[in-house]
Amino acid sequence: MKSNNDTQTKTATGPPGNARRASLVAAAITLLVLCAGNATAGAFPFGDRTRNVNDLGNQYVPFHTRLWDLLHGQADGDLLLNWQSGFGSSFLPDYGTYLSSPFAPLVAFFPRDRIDVAVFVITLVKMAVAAALMAAYLLRLRSGAWWAAGLLGASYGLCGWALADAVYNTMWLDGLIALPLLFLVTEWALAGRRTVLSALVVALCWVANFYTAYMATLAAGLLLLARLGAAPLPWRARGAVLLRAAFAGVLGVGLPAPVVFAVYFGTRYAYPGRTGSFTPIATDDLLTRLLPATYSFSSPALYVDAVALLLALSLPFNRAVPRRVRAALSVLVLVAAASLQWAPTNLMWNGFATPNGSPYRAAFIVCGLLVVAAWTSFAYGPPQGRPLLAALALTAAFAALASDSDVASAWTLPTTVAGTTLAGVALWYLARPPGSLGRSSRTASWCLVLLCCVLIGQSVATTAYTERLRVARKDDYAPWGERQETQRAAIARVDAWPRYRTDPGREQTVGNDPLVVGGQGGAYYSSVTSDVLARTLTALGGGHTSRGRSVQSVDNPVVDVVFSVGARLRTAPDPHQNWYPDAANTVDVVRRPVPPLVTVHPATVRREFGDSAFRNQELMLGESVYTLPRLTFARAGSSVRSEDGRHAVPGRSDGWRVSGTCPAGTGLHLWAPRYSGTARQAHGREPLPTGRFRADQAPVTKTAAVQFLGTVPASGRFTIRLDPEHGGFLPTDAVGCLHTDRLRAAAERLRATGARAVHVDGHSVRATLPPRSTGVAVLAAPRIPGWRCATGDDSPRPAEHRLGLIAVPLDGRATELRCEFRPPGLRAGTCVALIALLALCTFAGLRSLRGRTTSLDKPC
Repeated sequence: MKSNNDTQTKTATGPPGNARRASLVAAAITLLVLCAGNATAGAFPFGDRTRNVNDLGNQYVPFHTRLWDLLHGQADGDLLLNWQSGFGSSFLPDYGTYLSSPFAPLVAFFPRDRIDVAVFVITLVKMAVAAALMAAYLLRLRSGAWWAAGLLGASYGLCGWALADAVYNTMWLDGLIALPLLFLVTEWALAGRRTVLSALVVALCWVANFYTAYMATLAAGLLLLARLGAAPLPWRARGAVLLRAAFAGVLGVGLPAPVVFAVYFGTRYAYPGRTGSFTPIATDDLLTRLLPATYSFSSPALYVDAVALLLALSLPFNRAVPRRVRAALSVLVLVAAASLQWAPTNLMWNGFATPNGSPYRAAFIVCGLLVVAAWTSFAYGPPQGRPLLAALALTAAFAALASDSDVASAWTLPTTVAGTTLAGVALWYLARPPGSLGRSSRTASWCLVLLCCVLIGQSVATTAYTERLRVARKDDYAPWGERQETQRAAIARVDAWPRYRTDPGREQTVGNDPLVVGGQGGAYYSSVTSDVLARTLTALGGGHTSRGRSVQSVDNPVVDVVFSVGARLRTAPDPHQNWYPDAANTVDVVRRPVPPLVTVHPATVRREFGDSAFRNQELMLGESVYTLPRLTFARAGSSVRSEDGRHAVPGRSDGWRVSGTCPAGTGLHLWAPRYSGTARQAHGREPLPTGRFRADQAPVTKTAAVQFLGTVPASGRFTIRLDPEHGGFLPTDAVGCLHTDRLRAAAERLRATGARAVHVDGHSVRATLPPRSTGVAVLAAPRIPGWRCATGDDSPRPAEHRLGLIAVPLDGRATELRCEFRPPGLRAGTCVALIALLALCTFAGLRSLRGRTTSLDKPC
């Protein structure tokens, strides 16, 4: 056992500076390609084309802004609770999902209005570090030319998954870093060294981003099995290696348990995401994604440049590599690629949960294994003759398939043919013995330059192509600009938290506006958006996108009174969006008297919502403030009957009218969650608000919020004109007429009987109640799991809920209310982490003690 390990260690050891040189080359090429590719595409910060597509603009930049506020002491809340989003949301799961990377705190060194730039820089740094670590690992795997390790390290850092998928999912790039680190852990397990360091490395990977670290851990385990299968070791020695690796892995996963458990329970209590069956893509599309300048959201981005691809494809035919090594690695790559296409194993790679986005999030595993295979083929001796011809033939076959594939572009074939030809010539020359066919050190240098040009050229083309196509095919959002500056300044002037909330408004720029511009609104978008928040706001007439996980601000006076929103911004629609290109940058602040965060209600209240958003608002308020009129639905003068309590409105049709009678002067509100189009009152000369509704039908990924359409005219008769875009349905209780005088009286009553003082400190709330208060004290925050409350001198216990909000029974004796939030899983995770730490320290102590004893036993 010892001799085998020693031999293996010697094989993988080279001059100390080689790893440093290879890592620098890999990092430098990666940075060069990323900057050149973005500049070619005209992408931010090198051009006007925004990078903030989909979740990058909606989640990752806003959450990094929240981290900036935390690091500078400017956030409402702390690491456990976020008071700015969703009227109070658990933050530790968000931190563990998006911000726990050791690179995330770099945002603190940038101005707050340049978080977009900070996230871009973090992206560059992560990809460069991943490339550098892969280069270092390759030299640890087997000694060889440091420049080749550097090139292949850059091939990994610039793989298709990184350029197409992870570059705008910033936290996934920690998985790109984790893969070579965990591969290195397998080498330490094989050598019987650095068990404690291995556990710490695993812990670092899992705390940085446990989702992709889980995938990388599976991949490292498979690679370890392949390495053991190829190594000439006895079964007992193989078992010892597996035990060492398992010991380090279990302890490493246990150390970050507080964060991992918090994310797990946050996901468990989140609003249900996408459910569906997996459908594999066509094989020709799968193979085409190995080539440069290809793109598709729903296929695995397996691109590695021609240098790495040719070397990897040559491995099965390269007889310079031992047969068992060839077989083990070749089978591993094929099994990993095939596992992406089979539903059960695809689900396994994704943590046994159907992703909301692309199901091929583990594609970086295949890219990493391709690079390992490429290095193995090169390090045993550059392929020549049959191996190289076989690799060229396979690449030609892939190119032929690409000619009919929808994922290929006009640049795919030219860059493939040119890059493969040049790389093939260079590799053939490098494989020749010195002095043969003009082979010299000068020729070798030019071959190296040629290989470098192939890598850079293909990767720049792929970067530029994917950047442009991603913006064209996905939702995109403007970086920080005048609109956000104006909103933030307006919020700063009126913000008085916790006396009342300030909502940034319904016309949002991104799904997490409160994190970007400030305030304490209802909008919130996260993978762990709580089920209780989404269902509560939906029942009150709120809208959402992203299958319910992006809840929007509800611009409604009753909801504002319930949630103590004393100031609300009303802004013009974002001009960056194509449907509002000429919208002005205007901001109005609406102020209204609202009760405090803690109010007192009667104990006898129904605990469940009904089918009408307006009746649900009254139920939560505790007063009747709406008149729900009997509605007449008509099209072109002919009445339309309702079916199953709803009225169908086909898309691209006209002449639709909704009529009814309400008291004059009441506020007219339309609730049409499944309708897509516009609505406005059909009479009156004064300008009236136009409601814009955006919803879809099947599957339901977005619903529209209740909207104000002006006041009912003096006649009491109103008519709403509908202009459907995609159409949809209107419920029977689609219209509610709000009595503002009743609402003011209800707000005054709640203010008179509510808390005399409310103090919010991080993740806790203290309120002073009027003497002899009975019934139920309600804290205007969603009752997410983790809240514990008490009155007087009582011990805290899990808070009750009243229609989705935090509720505490009152007996008339106590005048003080205390509530504290602790994320579910934090205590159990802390216990697991302490046990893992104790076990690791015990193991390290025993190893140290045994080392001292061995040293003392040696003869002088």
